[in-house]
Amino acid sequence: MNLLFIHQNFPGQFRHLAQFFAKDPKHKVLAIGRDTCPGLEGVHLIKYKRHRPPAKETHQYVKTFEDGVIHGQGVVRLLIGLRNSGFVPDVVVGHPGWGETLYVKEVFPHCRLVHLCEFYYHATGVDCGFDPEFPNSMDDRARILSRNGLHLLNVEQCDAAIAPTEWQRSLFPTVYRPKIEVVHEGIDTALLRPDPAATYTLPDGRELKAGDPVVTYVSRNLEPYRGFHTFMRAVPQILKDQPCDIVIAGGDSVSYGSRPKDAPNWREKMLKEVKIDPARVHFVGQIPYASYRQLLQVSAAHIYLTYPFVLSWSMLEAMACGCLVVGSRTPPVEEVVRDGENGLLVDFFDAKDIARGVARALADPVSMKPLREAASREVRAKYSVENGLAGYKRVIGL
Repeated sequence: MNLLFIHQNFPGQFRHLAQFFAKDPKHKVLAIGRDTCPGLEGVHLIKYKRHRPPAKETHQYVKTFEDGVIHGQGVVRLLIGLRNSGFVPDVVVGHPGWGETLYVKEVFPHCRLVHLCEFYYHATGVDCGFDPEFPNSMDDRARILSRNGLHLLNVEQCDAAIAPTEWQRSLFPTVYRPKIEVVHEGIDTALLRPDPAATYTLPDGRELKAGDPVVTYVSRNLEPYRGFHTFMRAVPQILKDQPCDIVIAGGDSVSYGSRPKDAPNWREKMLKEVKIDPARVHFVGQIPYASYRQLLQVSAAHIYLTYPFVLSWSMLEAMACGCLVVGSRTPPVEEVVRDGENGLLVDFFDAKDIARGVARALADPVSMKPLREAASREVRAKYSVENGLAGYKRVIGL
């Protein structure tokens, strides 16, 4: 089978799937990604370059659509080159969120096009307008609605689609849901597992070990979409109530939303608002994956807060490592974490409730052990790489 992956940041969510097929000599596997993507060993990658950004004069509501067309144009040129060289994919698996797959069917009309439909935007009721601290304007809502033009084209053109959670699938218009199957791509549960002998070395050289009262918060970048502002407001109470160390891992850029207007980044903004003990609160930045795994393995309470938005790998990875997740009572967290069974749920906006959740997690580690074990079992049963491969293979048609 000829298989083509398309993802602007390849491999992205397709890492395990691409590796699986690339190892099998019965398949020829190629990938297309943007010139900035990392690529994947063993998979031949063809890169495209966005030849220009959206024009300055383009209406603000449709700038993302124009950007999608520009990405699609860059990819379609490569697709024509592949066709001219004799490569015709049987299946194309793509993340269409940036527009790369817009014109796949114009070049390869008979391929099976499978889309990862990660998110469908809503002007109200989902992430937009969720946080009253950051109200949205009419322009914001109109811009968000308009960007769905790209996503409607994507879900209309594909032959089959995948959403990582039931809640993410439910965001799409009813008419398209029958073609969207819920399959999470999976995390590496063989690598991510509890380790009672785990240690993590802080920047000052002090060593934390499994069993210590360690509170962890991890996000690609520290920002409100992942509840960083609310968590920081809970930190003083956590420090007052608990003899713990708090380790915060994440960068100072922006993955979702925008930067604060009165500070270079959200970390500096919240440090101006909240007084902390720097001897007990450790900002470690973005850390290597091996260090990240060790951090999760020593965690006694792992904080995961999010707007109603896409589910982070980090929450599932924390559960796989046996963390006791203190998560926000928001979708899609509630689809995975059940309060008092495999984790604890708290109010996203209530710093005191978050501190109480941490207190519950740390007060009696023995009584919390069944929750940690249930969390690890849950992820191994439902969110392993093997489950993800089986689901994707089913949707691909194998």
